Amino acid sequence: VSDASGCSMIALLHTGASKFPQNLLSRARQAVSPLLLAGVLKGYSSIVSRKLASHGFGASMAAMSSFPPQRYHYFLVLDFEATCDKPQIHPQEIIEFPILKLNGRTMEIESTFHMYVQPVVHPQLTPFCTELTGIIQGMVDGQPSLQQVLERVDEWMAKEGLLDPSVKSIFVTCGDWDLKVMLPGQCQYLGLPVADYFKQWINLKKAYSFAMGSWPKNGLLDMNKGLNLQHIGRPHSGIDDCKNIANIMKTLAHRGFIFKQTSKPF
Repeated sequence: VSDASGCSMIALLHTGASKFPQNLLSRARQAVSPLLLAGVLKGYSSIVSRKLASHGFGASMAAMSSFPPQRYHYFLVLDFEATCDKPQIHPQEIIEFPILKLNGRTMEIESTFHMYVQPVVHPQLTPFCTELTGIIQGMVDGQPSLQQVLERVDEWMAKEGLLDPSVKSIFVTCGDWDLKVMLPGQCQYLGLPVADYFKQWINLKKAYSFAMGSWPKNGLLDMNKGLNLQHIGRPHSGIDDCKNIANIMKTLAHRGFIFKQTSKPF
């Protein structure tokens, strides 16, 4: 069978098989070269992929079909760093505010929000804090206040389309501390409102324990070890911790895990 007639025959098999006599249909299928058929189907897949890309679906068909769809369009990975010392200082204040926007279809990072924050109650970082987080005094001096950073978060959320009611997104943290304790506690101290989108989240430790059957006592280090992943960057760097969280989520998603909200409604 020539290429031209083969292509015509394939088209016939796809479009008119239900009307084709069964004895002739069987002979036609046998006549089509398997390699030719594979080539045509590959070309068809390529056309569909280009069509998807033209409509804003950047992921390949293989990537989209390799794991089950998630319940959210986007995951917003967040990990604060805050002022600290031994014994602990009060109140603690957020000094690093990173967010990664993770696409729920592809589990790839699409956008990043990252700012350092000027502490006001204890403006001087302690040596312990710098050693733990890697954040030095010059990185927070002259930076926006928490109120200003929260305003910029809201602007970023709007620009990324995350405030659209039809777009489902949820924050993801390593533990409940960030959004259950740290942010609401500092906002209460400063007399600032807490946006509704910060009031529900996924605790990655709980998600990991549901997926793997064991609790990660040492947080990200245990989760990376349990999934045979390399740790990214330095521990207790907010932006690096976010990258590790995103990598763990992607790995669990590719294993078929569906992420669900773990926080209780406020």
